[in-house]
Amino acid sequence: MTSERRPVMLITGASRGIGAAIARAAARQRYDLALNYTHSVDATEELADEIRSAGCRALPVRADVGDEAQVLQMFHDIDRSFDGLDVLVNNAGIAGGYGTLDTVDEAMLARLWAVNVSGPFLCAREAASRMRTDRGGRGGAIVNISSKAAVLGGSGEWVHYAASKGAVDTMTIGLSKELAPFGVRVNGVRPGLIESDFHDHAPPGRVERMAPMIPMLRSGSADEVAGAVLFLAGPDASYITGSFIDVTGGR
Repeated sequence: MTSERRPVMLITGASRGIGAAIARAAARQRYDLALNYTHSVDATEELADEIRSAGCRALPVRADVGDEAQVLQMFHDIDRSFDGLDVLVNNAGIAGGYGTLDTVDEAMLARLWAVNVSGPFLCAREAASRMRTDRGGRGGAIVNISSKAAVLGGSGEWVHYAASKGAVDTMTIGLSKELAPFGVRVNGVRPGLIESDFHDHAPPGRVERMAPMIPMLRSGSADEVAGAVLFLAGPDASYITGSFIDVTGGR
């Protein structure tokens, strides 16, 4: 990579919360950014302006990652705007509702799987095809945003969501082995109790109720998750693949 070229990172679900925090952290490390969103046009445009003001390029790209045609169009747009892709952060995800097993229906599961499982798969497929050294790429990194719920199970609240993140963990391990010979590292970050609008799906006060149960006795921030993502994306993690960082305060 020459000094004139900045690395390019695609962040799915970049408009707010953890995605926006990752984008800001990446801009501080001089990445050019493709910012994926589905509905939040204004928030994404404001974030793009912020990144441009920091001297980095920013491309808002609208796509529902659960729709293959939209994913293909998103990568086509990135191809036209940037010279390659170095990092994919699979951050887009939905809670799929809050409740016990008896509240889960087929429509909820179908949408949850489309966004949380098919989306990362499709984006990883397209990103890897551009990164692989055996196909003319320079190598690269994929960081999948999972959840500690994948390990804990989410009982009584989000078993369906936890199951989708368990699939992401399995995908992370499998792809890390499949793509390692071709210069593509694949790792995961598992956030725990993080202050974000994710908890809007739960009864009010969930973060405050749960914080005393965390060994560090507090919730985490989106910026703390972003720090783990940027480490795994960067050169300091050059010999790390198939690994996970739990950003959970010890939970």
